[in-house]
Amino acid sequence: MNCKYFGKCGACVIYEGDYDSSLNQKLLLNQQRFKSFYDGEISVFRSQTAHYRSRSEFKIWHTGEEISYAMGNLEKNGSILIDECPQVNQFIFELMPKLLLEIRSENIDFKLFGVDFLSSSSGEIVVSCLYHRTLDSLWQETATKISKKLNIYIIGRSRGQKVVIGQDYITETLNIQNRKYQFRHIENSFTQPNAQVNEQMVSWALENLSSVGGDLLELYCGAGNFTIPFADKFEKVLATEISKSSINAAKENMRLNGVQNIEFVRMSSEEFVDALDGVRVFNRMSHVDINTYDIKSIFVDPPRSGMNELTCQFASRYEYILYISCNPETLYRDLEVLSKTHEVLEMALFDQFPYTHHVEMGAKLIKKGKIR
Repeated sequence: MNCKYFGKCGACVIYEGDYDSSLNQKLLLNQQRFKSFYDGEISVFRSQTAHYRSRSEFKIWHTGEEISYAMGNLEKNGSILIDECPQVNQFIFELMPKLLLEIRSENIDFKLFGVDFLSSSSGEIVVSCLYHRTLDSLWQETATKISKKLNIYIIGRSRGQKVVIGQDYITETLNIQNRKYQFRHIENSFTQPNAQVNEQMVSWALENLSSVGGDLLELYCGAGNFTIPFADKFEKVLATEISKSSINAAKENMRLNGVQNIEFVRMSSEEFVDALDGVRVFNRMSHVDINTYDIKSIFVDPPRSGMNELTCQFASRYEYILYISCNPETLYRDLEVLSKTHEVLEMALFDQFPYTHHVEMGAKLIKKGKIR
């Protein structure tokens, strides 16, 4: 990897050696980890080796009159100043030095402590500038000037304040199974950081559930990254998410893609289980007639903490379970529960974060005793 900080910047890189070696280490580790549940071949989905991140966060370090990008805790000698970052996509990579020069020359670096980048694959970029001070009309005027010059959107953030120059989102286009899907990605909300691997991940999910029939239940749907493409494969999709902003984005993404067979419900997985079992009544579920659904499959993409035992037991009711995990350790824990009723048919490894120990895993499970 052509990175001058290789092996030094702990926030990005932990593996010494080439990409194939680091990827193979991840594969061997997870083959060993999951061998008690699955002894088949784990499908591996590679990343680009450089310019793969469409979202990135940097600290701003002040040295006299100069400012630099930084990562980690500089005061504790745990990080370094960044001159360039080949992990970010080409559009962010080219913007970074230009933006820093404009911020410094236009004198809006006072109490600036961080800069976040969000980019689409076509080069639409939102930059968030984080400050330890109130942003006044002069800042807004100057930021507007920089925004026009660099052809980007800028957001200024300080405590209790958000100033938007242009818009606070980008529109990403994903190519999945020969179809293009559009997604609105909102600043300061979760999005998959590696667009190329994300396309592979969604495609794998579609391939593994496209022939099971019936309707689909999805928990932890986020902004609809999987939900929208799934709508082409099922009669109806019922999707839940606890974040209000993510649900709003999911509904907008449904509109952008002309999809009409999804019902989004804003509630946690625990609340949803209570609602379906009649333990509690929620007004948020009043528009959903669960009796009209023929749900045979459940798809989950939980946070790093995974699912709790209650949600695992709930998922075990369905014939098919498709699980995307950003934390193999909690996936292993949850499979200990799910394997009591289901067996693992397929597993996949998605290298969202090259050269780090992080990896996303996919697992397809079928209820024991069911004819495959």
